[in-house]
Amino acid sequence: MIPDRASYKKSSFGPAFLFLEKRRREALAAYYAFCRLMDDLADEPGVKDPEKELSFWQEEMTRAFAGRAQTDPGKELFEMAQTFGLEPDRFLLLIEGMRADVQGRTYATRQELEWYLWRVAGIVGLATLDILGVKGPQAQALARQLGFAVQLTNIVRDVQEDARLGRVYLPQDLLAEHGLTREDILQNTHPEKLPAVLAPLAQTARDFYAQAAQTMRAFPACNMLPCRVMGCLYRANLAKIEKMGFVFARPVKLTKSEKLLHCIYALFQTVFTR
Repeated sequence: MIPDRASYKKSSFGPAFLFLEKRRREALAAYYAFCRLMDDLADEPGVKDPEKELSFWQEEMTRAFAGRAQTDPGKELFEMAQTFGLEPDRFLLLIEGMRADVQGRTYATRQELEWYLWRVAGIVGLATLDILGVKGPQAQALARQLGFAVQLTNIVRDVQEDARLGRVYLPQDLLAEHGLTREDILQNTHPEKLPAVLAPLAQTARDFYAQAAQTMRAFPACNMLPCRVMGCLYRANLAKIEKMGFVFARPVKLTKSEKLLHCIYALFQTVFTR
């Protein structure tokens, strides 16, 4: 069952939804709810057989795009996809990324990590842009830039929380450069070395944020407001983590007042940046 579509309001995506017209907001809420369900299937300990559940949704979305959906959510998601021109990969690649989480896939290099980043973030960005009415090669570039930046921020922010789930997204070659292994991250040994590993990933995320900001100039400002809001919020979260020297006991998040401030800044950028 698809979770409550209003759940996005409590997430980091919530503020970005506020600036949308109703039909686009509802479509994004439906897609976000699908993403949340896939994420919960991969992450929640109460799910008995996550691989089986993910396979069901992979099959259901394949059926939906063939006009044979068996569930109401599948039918609704397909109707939304038809309305806004979403391709099947907006759903199927996300499931592939979630399956990688369930299987505990590791990434030898930063290039290998990009395989995962595209499936859990880039493709979500592309679906978001579809719903916003932004398409074409530049949309593909923006989805990659902003999606990768956001997901790298999540990886840096959630490294300890992910370790408790038995997951390490940090590339093995980067760990090796600093004398660390996957087991060191899982067991939290040599925590003093971790900031040196996270810093280059944070720098890569900052580079992607800068590229995304430049790419956004190619599109109508009104279409880019949700993207600017999201970029501002996550970039601010990353800056907060960096200010702490990458030393924190739990994921670092923005306060409500900080979110409001950065939403206002994003609105200012949208109005005055061309």
